[in-house]
Amino acid sequence: MADDRYRLTYRIRYALRNPRRIRPYLRRAWRDLRFRLSGRRDHVAFYREVMRDDVASDPKKAVGSATHDRWLALGAVQFDYLVEHGLRADHDVLEIGCGNLRAGWRIIEHLEPGRYWGTDISPDVLLAANRTVQRYELQVKEPRLHLVDDLTFAWSPSDRFDLIHAHSVFSHCPIEVIDECFAHVGRILRPRGRFDLTFNATRGKEHHVLHEDYYYQPATLIALAGRHGLKAQVMDDWAPRHKQAKLRVTRV
Repeated sequence: MADDRYRLTYRIRYALRNPRRIRPYLRRAWRDLRFRLSGRRDHVAFYREVMRDDVASDPKKAVGSATHDRWLALGAVQFDYLVEHGLRADHDVLEIGCGNLRAGWRIIEHLEPGRYWGTDISPDVLLAANRTVQRYELQVKEPRLHLVDDLTFAWSPSDRFDLIHAHSVFSHCPIEVIDECFAHVGRILRPRGRFDLTFNATRGKEHHVLHEDYYYQPATLIALAGRHGLKAQVMDDWAPRHKQAKLRVTRV
């Protein structure tokens, strides 16, 4: 868990230990200021521009993978965990923030045709997702990729999904976006369905870095889910696999 990333002293120590990361951080800081001065204060509009900028550089880096091998490895970690926890070929799956299908292509391959839905706020990254479908010859699986600008799921019927999956999405979201998701996600979950999401966990002060990386205490998100009639629990068996924490949300 990140405890003190928000402190100036931590940032100075981190910069001294990692001098090669100073320049990318300053570039992100300038980008943050530039986007906000241009009027993109709404988080979806802001982060859509962040993704546009990242995808223009490299679609894999845009979803947090520095190399193709890392892209494959992180996708495999997510997919293997879902299978271990009961993902079946006849399940209907929604991936929130599907990106360029880092895990999604494996999920699509595993499922029966027509059972995968992927959503993202970035048209640029969804174009990259289309290329992934072509690269892995998954057209016969009929995946559905949707561009969205909120998390109300108004496009979906009720009781639709056995599994909703979101990896490294809410680590980039302010609390009001997560609240919107929790307010609506229970409607589209089937009674025995589950919603697995990752987030940046902290034991200390909740904070963000450049409006791109957000850190929350697990209790905050568990209580927020409870206010919307949902039950949430931290998945301890995920901890050895990835630096982000995983929360499982179900209908009460």
